[in-house]
Amino acid sequence: MKINLILADDHPALIAGIKYELSTIRTLEVVGVASNSTAIVDLLSRVPCDILVTDYTMPGGEFGDGITLLSFLLRRYPDLKIIVFTTIDNPAMVREMSKIGIRSVLNKVDDTGHLISAIHAVYAGTTYFSPNTTARFSSAVSGRAHNNTQQLTRREAEVMRLYVSGQSINEIAEQLHRSKQTVSAQKMNAMRKLGIERDADLFRFVYEMDAAASDGQSDT
Repeated sequence: MKINLILADDHPALIAGIKYELSTIRTLEVVGVASNSTAIVDLLSRVPCDILVTDYTMPGGEFGDGITLLSFLLRRYPDLKIIVFTTIDNPAMVREMSKIGIRSVLNKVDDTGHLISAIHAVYAGTTYFSPNTTARFSSAVSGRAHNNTQQLTRREAEVMRLYVSGQSINEIAEQLHRSKQTVSAQKMNAMRKLGIERDADLFRFVYEMDAAASDGQSDT
């Protein structure tokens, strides 16, 4: 039995490349491609689909794009699993997507193997987030902690990385084989060391670190 996929992106060459890569995997079947939200909804109304792999930004469709489109699709097709395949790697935005029910966010710079792994993981009911996104968070945390008198422990950094990438305390505890109380305590300790009191401030911190990194790259 194969996993039925719809691929959506407004760049035809990218769609063709992904479709070719996935065609070599015997467990996967691409049943349709779309270039905007109108085409996505049309396909979903006609073709059986297990997972939609879609870009985050796709202008031109009547159902919009971004969070608006994702929220609409999850309401209309509650059994549909969605993987967002995008150039966006801001952990705060990944967190927002996760909160509405997106189980996987991948960056287009990631190896195709991560997409294949994500498809199987999401189909099985688990989550899969881009290593590129989680690496950016780890880098940001390391930079902030370096300026403090206390460094995050390896376990604290690991918990924070997973939390900002979109996973809940319960999911992190299950993945790391720790109790929920332990994971919660490690998160609180890490935030205290970073001088952060609220989750909203944590995501703002990561956003600002990303923005600073982007500005630095544009100046080079």
